[in-house]
Amino acid sequence: MSAPRTNLPVDPARIADVIDGLAAITEPDRPYTRRAFTALHPEGRAFLEARFREAGLETRIDAAGNLIGRRPGKTPGLGTIMLGSHSDTVPDGGRFDGIAGVAAALAVARALIERGTELDHDLEIVDFLAEEVSIFGVSCIGSRGMAGVLPEDWLARESGGLTLAEGIRQAGGDPLRLAGEARGDIATFLELHIEQGPVLEEEKFDIGVVTAIAGITRIEIVVEGRADHAGTTPMGGRADALAAAARLVTGVEALAKSFSGGRFHFTATVGEFSIEPNAANVVPSRARLLIDARAEERAMMELFVNSLDQMAEQIARETGTAISTPRRISDNPPTPSDAMLVKVLDEACSAVGASHRRMVSGAGHDTAWMARVTRSAMIFVPCRGGRSHAPEEFAENDDIALGASVLLHAVIQLDHGLQTLNQEGR
Repeated sequence: MSAPRTNLPVDPARIADVIDGLAAITEPDRPYTRRAFTALHPEGRAFLEARFREAGLETRIDAAGNLIGRRPGKTPGLGTIMLGSHSDTVPDGGRFDGIAGVAAALAVARALIERGTELDHDLEIVDFLAEEVSIFGVSCIGSRGMAGVLPEDWLARESGGLTLAEGIRQAGGDPLRLAGEARGDIATFLELHIEQGPVLEEEKFDIGVVTAIAGITRIEIVVEGRADHAGTTPMGGRADALAAAARLVTGVEALAKSFSGGRFHFTATVGEFSIEPNAANVVPSRARLLIDARAEERAMMELFVNSLDQMAEQIARETGTAISTPRRISDNPPTPSDAMLVKVLDEACSAVGASHRRMVSGAGHDTAWMARVTRSAMIFVPCRGGRSHAPEEFAENDDIALGASVLLHAVIQLDHGLQTLNQEGR
């Protein structure tokens, strides 16, 4: 890292206090596990709410179950500058994913108070509910709810006898007020997050300014073969579903490699795989693949899916199996960051002496949903070895504090700049 870590305008110790305090609230022998809609999540929320109030913020839970700390601005009606991320984790996950963003946002609020800086806009710090894939099998529940795009049929999803609607209610929200309810007062949203990849560390940059969040498409393919005796059926007379599926797996990898490494971000992974009857002495009769594909540019995703169609048809002909047309289980388009905010963040990095580069996020974030209702952007800070969603996930506290300093500078600039944009009708 190139920038000095002395005389930062935010207090690194307070960032560490929040991160370490939440890290201590975890399932025994499972660091660091504090999933939304489980018993420990409210305990983490209570910890955060106390820290919000210590920072002079007014706290509330909105209809979507998001914890919000608010500091009123000097000029009513200008709208809200919002910062934040999420505090829930994946099972056995890291202690910085999302949490660093909440801690950094809170540090910005404290720094404004300690510097005696009053904003014209309202300032809100948010801990979104269930950004990670929850016990209900869906993610970004709080940010989708705030943006007014939480699917109504999701509320009936059930896990362990609990519905999502009941889970939101237990978190302090009100699912009856969610239908179509989108915040209209948010002037801008910024999120700090660990990179969850190795680029910043390897290239020795302090900050990544996120230009887009890749679209995520999940594609199911089913291969139907024929079950036969593994010892008596000649090799040339089989319709082996697994053999055909294996060719699909390696084909997906080769195709994704041909799409990546250029100007635009692209990845594809076969993350789920199952076969039937899954017996040692039976030729597999059925295989199912679930592909996770992520693209910065929508056109690349469409080209990938079309190429996948052609690959499946060719492998089916050559193996004597029946391969279903690749079916999109879910399909979210890429989310570009607001161009004005990207420029502001570039300038903020330079102002605080942080080396930075622009980059794309291959992971999904709450920012993608906030972009539905307001100007939104993100910054990344480095994490050790690019590791994330693992107990070994680690980010230097000073790196997070430097990122928070970038946010602080950006907030102060936006407090004035947004008014100019509004006056110009932009």
